[in-house]
Amino acid sequence: MASAMARLLFLQLVLGQTPVLNIQLQTTVKNFHTLHIDYPKVHYPEDFQGYCNGVMAYVRGKMQHWYCPKIHYVIHAPWKAIQKNCKYSESFCENYNEYCTLTEDSFPITICSQGMEQPPTSCHYNSTLTNQKLYLLCSGKYEAEPIGIIGHY
Repeated sequence: MASAMARLLFLQLVLGQTPVLNIQLQTTVKNFHTLHIDYPKVHYPEDFQGYCNGVMAYVRGKMQHWYCPKIHYVIHAPWKAIQKNCKYSESFCENYNEYCTLTEDSFPITICSQGMEQPPTSCHYNSTLTNQKLYLLCSGKYEAEPIGIIGHY
């Protein structure tokens, strides 16, 4: 028993925060995939009053926030097509403290933007479907994963 405890202590000292950081990164990548990739595109019942109102109800539930995000991007392309854009990120976006890249290809995206003046907990969204290149945040410079969308081009 003492031997096992000594090994565990040794591993914690040698590995430091690595396992914790890997778990956080995996969670961030999974959240990106869950909140920003909708492929094939889901169709919501008419009760939701449009695609973005259905998506944003899901997003707010997953994020566990009561407020309405002003804008949200949903990509209608396979994960691998998006993921490959972060294999090499030349740019470092200081405003986000992350590596970032502009996708080489345009992708079908839905931009969900909050409607006009409304109470903070009453969310109504407008949908804009377009094909655009995306500015992605990446988890690192090489062999990284997408972790955020900061805009479109």
